[in-house]
Formats: sequence, structure tokens, C-alpha cells
Amino acid sequence: MTRRNNANSSRGTGFAGPLAASPLPKERGEDAQRRRGESEAPSRGTGFAGPLAASPLPKERGEDAQRRRGVVREFLLALQFFTRIPVTGRLADWVGFSPAMLRASAAHFPGVGWVVGGLTAAVFAAVMAVLPALPAAPWVAAVVSTVFSVLLTGAFHEDGLADLADGLGGSPNRERALDIMKDSRVGTYGALALVLAIAVKTALLALLAQAGGWPLAAVGLFAGHVTSRLLPLFVIRTLPHVGDTAASKSKPLAEAISGKGMFIGLAWWALAMLIVGMVQPGMGWWAAVLGTILGLVWMWRLLNRRLQGFTGDGLGATQQVCEVAFYLGLVVAWPA
Repeated sequence: MTRRNNANSSRGTGFAGPLAASPLPKERGEDAQRRRGESEAPSRGTGFAGPLAASPLPKERGEDAQRRRGVVREFLLALQFFTRIPVTGRLADWVGFSPAMLRASAAHFPGVGWVVGGLTAAVFAAVMAVLPALPAAPWVAAVVSTVFSVLLTGAFHEDGLADLADGLGGSPNRERALDIMKDSRVGTYGALALVLAIAVKTALLALLAQAGGWPLAAVGLFAGHVTSRLLPLFVIRTLPHVGDTAASKSKPLAEAISGKGMFIGLAWWALAMLIVGMVQPGMGWWAAVLGTILGLVWMWRLLNRRLQGFTGDGLGATQQVCEVAFYLGLVVAWPA
């Protein structure tokens, strides 16, 4: 009987025997309860218990995480806008959309160049790996990789080049040129611009592969795509947007770009050039960059003189011209 009573009194204490029957002093019990309440209350929602749970996360750390998520969303929005890479479903819901986000995504044009240029360079390398070592192999790889890049981007920039060529070639009048550029049909000037640009691009890539080996052409492809997508940012920064703003496909994306946006774009580009300089040291990358700068100056003067500003088609044309100029500068500098 006594053993049973002792066992009953020990339930819920975790101890057996005489100690289990000794209640805590009232004051000590109240103090312990108060201490438990003070230590447990702040721990809700933190995943920690005890006094450390009362220390909230620094505000700066939360703001940094939110800022990083914003940068990723802007990059994915740019990727969705400029490529056919699917950003759909739950990922698209997480990215979201707003005109402000779309404008901010312009800073990540060179980042899109990382993706497009990297995948295109991989295709070039893969084609060269499976083809026999014949003089025509670089030409085949250049054509196939160019077709791949067009499919990957949906000919977004090529369309801008064709529209701008049709507009500027179709009429010397500014307003009439802007109206022609809105027409989705491709005219003589646009067709010629596309054929010449693609022909020169593939020829230069093939020449790079023949002169310095296919690794040089592949690395040049990557750097060319990144660099050519940086230069339009300077057009956005220094020229006003013109045309029918309600119908323009570049609004609100290309309305303006902030100093912070320019810094982000330059950071994308600088990291890419650092990598290519390490992979292919001693090459004339300076000449390739100089070629893109000259291409930018020519396009900037053309847009400013003929349109007194830029349109989305003008930005696409600038990318195409600067890409060709990059490859041309690299070829001219060989061997550097």
C-alpha cells in the first residue's frame, strides 16, 4: 500500500521515491514559472527557446535578404522578357511583375548575356566536338550556334535591327520613320540588314575558330553576348525614349536607367571579362571592347541624329551591331 502511494505521488515528476513527494516551495515555484514565462514568450516564431530567443534578428540582415531576393526577381524578369526560357508557374508567381520591376530589370541585360552567351558557346563547342576536323567544321558550328541563339531569344534583337533598318531606310522624315518601325512586316532594308548581320557574324566566328581554335571562338561568343548587352544601357542612360509610348514595346522597360542600374550592369560585364581573360589570356580583348565602343558611338549618333532619341528597336539594333563589332575587333587583334 505504501509502495503504491509512493508510485502514485511520483507520476508526472520523472522521479520515484520520497523525493517525488516533496513539493517545491511556493516562492520557488512562482519564481520558476515567472522565469519560464519570460524566457518562452519571446521565443515564439524564432525556432529557439530560452534567453537567446529574445534577441531579434538584426534589421539590416532582413533588409539584405529582401534586397537579394529583389535582385533575383529582377534578373528572372529580364530573362523572361528577353529569352524563350520559361519562367512560369510558381516561379513566375514568386517573381511577380510591376512596371518598376521591369524598369529595374534593364540593369540585368548583361546577365541575360551570360545565359544566352554561355549556352550558345556550349552549342558551338558541342558541334565542333562531334564534327570531323575539316575546314568547313567551324562554319557549320558558327551557323548552328547562331540559329540556336536566335531560337533562344526569339529573334528579339534581330527583329529590332530589321525594324530600325526599315524605318531609317524607308524615310528621311522622323515621324514617318517611327511609323514604319511599328509595322510588323519586314521590308527590303530590314531583310538586307538581317542577312548581312548574320552573314558577317557567322563568318567572323568561323574565322576565330580557324585562327585560334574553337575554344577561342566559344569564349568569344560568351564575351560578345555579354558585352553587346551592356552597351545599350548607355543609350538608355543618355538619350530620351521617343515614339508612341502607349504602343512601344520598350516602355516601360527602357524608359530610363539609374546609376545603380548602370553599376549592376557593369558588374555583370566586368566579371565576365575577368573570366574570359583568365581562360584565354593574351588575347586582344581590349580590341574587342574597343570595337563595341565604336559600334555604340555609331549607333548613338545615328539614333540621336535621325530619331532624337531611342526606341526598343534601336536598342535591339545596338546590341546586334555591337556584337558584330566585338567579334570584328577580336579578329583584327589576332595575333595580339
